[in-house]
Amino acid sequence: MNGDNHGPVVIGIAGYSGSGKTSLAQELARELEGTHFHLDNYYRDLSRLTYEERCRQNFDHPDALESDLLVAHIGQLASGHSIALPQYDFSAHTRIPGAFVSIYEPHFLIVDGILALHYEALRRLYHLSVYVDTPDEVCYQRRLTRDVQGRGRTAESVAKHYAETVRPMAEQFVGPSAQYADLVVDGTSSFDWSVEQVLSALRKRQLLAAHDMYVMDGFAGHS
Repeated sequence: MNGDNHGPVVIGIAGYSGSGKTSLAQELARELEGTHFHLDNYYRDLSRLTYEERCRQNFDHPDALESDLLVAHIGQLASGHSIALPQYDFSAHTRIPGAFVSIYEPHFLIVDGILALHYEALRRLYHLSVYVDTPDEVCYQRRLTRDVQGRGRTAESVAKHYAETVRPMAEQFVGPSAQYADLVVDGTSSFDWSVEQVLSALRKRQLLAAHDMYVMDGFAGHS
């Protein structure tokens, strides 16, 4: 846990692909007026490989992420500094040369990714760690719907990829990381209830004082 009082409250959210972790992270960022920070921007640059070779890489393995840079950047944000967030071209599996987005978050930083609780150095930066526990069959159906309807993939290709890479890596690396969570929420329960559970956990740790004061001031201003 980061002890720097001048930086943001850092929340790590992990779970299987399709667990609902990203939706939870996005809603928390909206509720807390913070920043949703996705680990996917830290996939390693594979421009040295041919496109065919890039497509054969295992993007669900922890080594697929440039974890040293990721930890360094979260550490800088947690200390109240800004970073240059790398931009990734998911269609080409390469970093976009010279493309960065300046990120600075003084209040709440919500870190989201299947491996958000995997790296020990990253876990040390969190004020609260959350794992979204969702049955594998539910995750698969959600991913199937997303990839077929939203990404133009065939049901057969999704099933093959899930069986060969996504599920084995999730069982080996993602599921075990639940042991490091301060809070486990049910990915099939009411979405509002999951959000409230996280907010309640933050209140118990006295990490929501600024947020609650903002809400109270806003309420008073409309009374």
